[in-house]
Amino acid sequence: MKKKSANMFLVSTSAAVGFGARLHSSTENVVLTQDQATQIFELSAKKYEYSPSLVHVKTGTKVQLKITATDDDHGFKIALAPDGDQPSSNPGLVFDSPQDCWQLKKGETTRIEFMARTPGTYLFKCCHTCGLGHRGMQAQIIVDPPAL
Repeated sequence: MKKKSANMFLVSTSAAVGFGARLHSSTENVVLTQDQATQIFELSAKKYEYSPSLVHVKTGTKVQLKITATDDDHGFKIALAPDGDQPSSNPGLVFDSPQDCWQLKKGETTRIEFMARTPGTYLFKCCHTCGLGHRGMQAQIIVDPPAL
């Protein structure tokens, strides 16, 4: 009986440790600020990709992207309106410090913060010529509609 209990304890402990490791290795964190929660996503930029290449956020969420260029200098450019929509005076993404092109220096982490206001798919791409595959270096932020 003691042997069976010990084995059950080891299985339970291993499962808990494995679950904790998966949580810790996630690229998304949620940090509570005074007024609202901020979703934090850690991304890397390297020839010729962003990783992860797809980020999901919820409408009404404050988002912080922490992007680290790992192999060379890169850039980050994103439209303020979702794909297929015309730019308007009410942008779908509202940035704390708007820029046309954020420079991502090799080995440094750049923080980009915005409020996700309008559901849709927002394509972002490299805006710093980084080599032959530069034009294909892109990824997406999907702003999901609010839950009903």
